[in-house]
Amino acid sequence: MPERLQTSDGVSIAFQYLQGEPPVVVFLPGFFSHMQGTKALWLEQKCRERGQAYLRFDYRGHGESGGRFENGTISDWLEDTLLVLDHVPEGPVLAVGSSMGGWIALLAALARPEIVRGVVGIATAADMTRLMYERRLDDQQREELYSRGTIRQPGPYSEEPVTITRRLIEDGERHLLLNRERLDLDIPVRLIHGKKDADIPWETSQALQRKIGEERCELILVPDGEHRLSREQDLELIDRVVRGIHIRQL
Repeated sequence: MPERLQTSDGVSIAFQYLQGEPPVVVFLPGFFSHMQGTKALWLEQKCRERGQAYLRFDYRGHGESGGRFENGTISDWLEDTLLVLDHVPEGPVLAVGSSMGGWIALLAALARPEIVRGVVGIATAADMTRLMYERRLDDQQREELYSRGTIRQPGPYSEEPVTITRRLIEDGERHLLLNRERLDLDIPVRLIHGKKDADIPWETSQALQRKIGEERCELILVPDGEHRLSREQDLELIDRVVRGIHIRQL
């Protein structure tokens, strides 16, 4: 059974914590994903084998946490992440974010520089709400979104439709990274991205690297990799990258 934390507005956030040596690897899942996914469980097993601390959790409206998915925003899911980070019991954190989780990991690193001492982004979906609005919706759908406040779209990993809200799109504008001149992150960042990613262009990670700086941020491209990066060779790469980061404590 997962442990639980309560948000300021009373939502229950589910998490699983594995004790071990620092740094604590914290996995941030993607949009409409959860902590029982392939990458989350793979990394937990690898951390268990080497005795490293590991934490995985579900944002509100996802997986085993409380709340409704369609009520959530980037601000809410970032708040959930910061709540979890503030309760990590030992050592600095290496945040590993998948897709939207990569975006939130970077936002969390900016918000908690004393806790998050390294980031690994996997197909990082920075600014995905703007991408969703500008490239995934046609004029009629955008009009419907703004008149009704919601629109139904195919889910990212199944045919189950997902409710996209006007509130989600508008809130995402508060957290954009790609329109900033630079990202003030004095920590190691590794961005893994498949060049055959049909959901989030690999150039998104390239742009992030430029804003963070090549001396701190390494871009690792997978020539035949797609968005999920869940093949065995992808998982092995992710674990190698996680193991290869040297965390400097403050």
